[in-house]
Amino acid sequence: MNPVIMPPTGNDQATALRELVSNKKDSSAALRVAGMRSIAVLSGKGGVGKSNVAVNAALALAEMGLRVAVLDADLGLANIDILFGVVPKFNLGHVLKGEKELADILFKVSENVFIIPGGAGLQELADLDEQRQLWIIERLGFLENDIDLLILDTSAGIHKNVLSFATSADMSVLLTTPEPTAIRDAYSVLKSLCQATEGSVNIGLVVNMAADEKEASLVADRIVSAAEQFLNYKVRYLGCILWDQMLREAVKNRKPLLLSGGESVSIPYFKALAEKLSDPQGGKKNKSLREDSFLRRLARQMRKKGIR
Repeated sequence: MNPVIMPPTGNDQATALRELVSNKKDSSAALRVAGMRSIAVLSGKGGVGKSNVAVNAALALAEMGLRVAVLDADLGLANIDILFGVVPKFNLGHVLKGEKELADILFKVSENVFIIPGGAGLQELADLDEQRQLWIIERLGFLENDIDLLILDTSAGIHKNVLSFATSADMSVLLTTPEPTAIRDAYSVLKSLCQATEGSVNIGLVVNMAADEKEASLVADRIVSAAEQFLNYKVRYLGCILWDQMLREAVKNRKPLLLSGGESVSIPYFKALAEKLSDPQGGKKNKSLREDSFLRRLARQMRKKGIR
């Protein structure tokens, strides 16, 4: 017997979401595709600006009229709330325990942008029996219709949970910086994903903290060439984000760069990246929730890999 999915309970965040969904005046509706698309943001090592890219890309996508949710999928060092300067009371664990609906934990941080605090909830998802797991995913299912794009800010490195997020998402954005260690570790993540999926994973490359576009292109060429030669895999280069002192100041002030105002050298690059991420052809379209949604793919991958 299928569980009855009750309407979201009322609080400020849930009300804001329902108002957003019911707004039919969005002139950018043509950008939307049937079903929610999902993008995992990955990196080989910490300190390459992965969370900052996820946050500011989400804001740039929202400026285009897309409804974006950012899931804090870093199970060890969740920090999306800090970058947005907010303190959510609830996380996905409260949904899994039946204490809250997903609409109760969705936290609106900007127009068209919500965060989903993950916490330990994502680990708990793997511990459920299959029947309960599918029931929980059904409860999360309304997200598939109310959000255009789900961005997953994952942990750095090669972990079972990162592989699950990357292989379940419609596409992955792999970040590196020009530092040799970051390049090496990014290639290691790419290699692991290619081996785990026999090359069927959809990965785009972004070079962050580059001095200029030329330096970024040289770094990208190294990774793209190595992937073609040794992995028989073609990586799509999505562009770069330049090193920006204003971005560092925004982190200190706990306010995303795209909400800080003022001129910044990196803002046009975030917007250019958002243009590419908004393209449905950049990642396969999800089927309906009942067929094979991101959430179902994630549950299947987590159980298969025995994530704890």
